[in-house]
Amino acid sequence: MTVPKAATAPRETRMRTRPALALTAALALAVLSACGNGGDGTDAGSDPATLTVFAAASLTEAFTEIGDQFEAEHDGVTVEFNFAGSSDLAAQITEGAPADVFASADQKNMDKAVDAGAAEDPQPFALNQLVIAVPEGNPDGVTGLADLAGLTFAACAPEVPCGAAAQTAIDASGTGLVPVTYEADVKSTLQKLTLGEVDAALVFRTDAIAAQDEVDAIEFPESAEAVNTYPITTLADAPEPDLAAKFTEYVLGDDAWAVLETAGFQRP
Repeated sequence: MTVPKAATAPRETRMRTRPALALTAALALAVLSACGNGGDGTDAGSDPATLTVFAAASLTEAFTEIGDQFEAEHDGVTVEFNFAGSSDLAAQITEGAPADVFASADQKNMDKAVDAGAAEDPQPFALNQLVIAVPEGNPDGVTGLADLAGLTFAACAPEVPCGAAAQTAIDASGTGLVPVTYEADVKSTLQKLTLGEVDAALVFRTDAIAAQDEVDAIEFPESAEAVNTYPITTLADAPEPDLAAKFTEYVLGDDAWAVLETAGFQRP
């Protein structure tokens, strides 16, 4: 019994099919290439990711700019900040709030995160010092802490780094001064002044610089007794550990330091 031969397409048809297949393959390759380059000629790298940074309120302006720089150098990455008093941030972290990086305005609150096993090996990246913020033009002629006697002034709550520093400076001055209000963080403390609710405020130099269109900053010698060291660390349960490590390294680098220095921070 003879098995029939399979039908063979005419030569003319076969020749027309080959270019069509080649065109299809070329189109598929182009689509794959576009996907690999993010569709815009750039290297897609990794999937879009969000980096969550818990940072002291006094870092608001500097870290916002540093975050923009970091995003520009890491395609697809979004940096989200939670700015607040360091004591509040430490409490949130030890209670399990999801975050990748913690930057504190003092070592004491960083130690809380370390002792809870939420962080290890924090690195110092900046120093900050108190000033007396007064309305622009210094209408009360304040030159030092002693001049605050008889005036109303605001300070941070004692558990907040700027508040602990303020109390240390007041104790060193021997003036026995007492603020009329204690605020949750340095931004709300300065706001009491800019709203005209107090005559002065004890805040970090960096915050006075950020508000220099509204306030003057008065240096005073007792602030040297309360210089704050700012540490930063990648958190143990960081949702984005690799990005967290890169951001921490970036903050410790020269590009970030240029921003911090302009903001008024000092280098450790």
